Amino acid sequence: PPGSDGRPGATAAPVTGAPGQRSVSWASAGAANVVGMTSIVAVSSSLPDTIPIARFQHELGLTDVQLRRYQRFYGLSEVCRAPEAGETELLLRATAKLAELRGQEQRVKYVLQARTMPSPLPYPLTSLAPLQAELGLEHASGFVVSHHACASGLLALDMAGTLLAADPDPDALALVLTGEKTGTGKTQSIPDVTVMGEGTAAFLVSADRTGRDRMLGYAARTHTRFGADFIMGEAAAKDFQDLYGPGLTEVIGAALDEAGCALDELALVLPH
Repeated sequence: PPGSDGRPGATAAPVTGAPGQRSVSWASAGAANVVGMTSIVAVSSSLPDTIPIARFQHELGLTDVQLRRYQRFYGLSEVCRAPEAGETELLLRATAKLAELRGQEQRVKYVLQARTMPSPLPYPLTSLAPLQAELGLEHASGFVVSHHACASGLLALDMAGTLLAADPDPDALALVLTGEKTGTGKTQSIPDVTVMGEGTAAFLVSADRTGRDRMLGYAARTHTRFGADFIMGEAAAKDFQDLYGPGLTEVIGAALDEAGCALDELALVLPH
């Protein structure tokens, strides 16, 4: 779900579980009423070294007061950044740690990149083609999932499961990538809220109903009235805050209903 950062976005919630729990019914464009299972085969991640945010003070137009607020009040003195690396390189760093992908490249039918926001870079710098070529995945269908803010990663996992459930090859895999480059001033910070860092993750996904780590339920809600501006105005921000709690509660409940389990059955909740 989106944070209380003044940025518009969608809310989404997954429920995952172990073997013995039921599958879920996926319904989306091109795969309506397909019964499938999103199974996470493997996960890897990569974080660059941390850099003091004071290094970006003038670049981001931060006053001394704002800088001290981040450092002392928010406890945000450093962020993960790789100034020397482009977006493709950052994503490759995560996939390099995905040992389960090695030797399985021909099984990968889909490559999805989940973006928090539209890319500030022009084509072809935004293309997945260089990454797919480097990984030996040129045969796979590659595309980007965007416009869902912090919920884009969950949407991409859901879409991967939908595609795999409809694929005639039961051994097909999907590679889901998250993380992006902070390329412009607007993507490097949210005024008076945070300074953005960089990090990437890679998920290898299958439709194996017997997999150990499976997504049992998924729900999402998009509130379009907050999408007019990159940074919401005062009135819209207030409306957003009023909706945030009830909206998040509702979408979590919907995901639990989809999974067929109750809130008291959860052993761990990871809020974002």
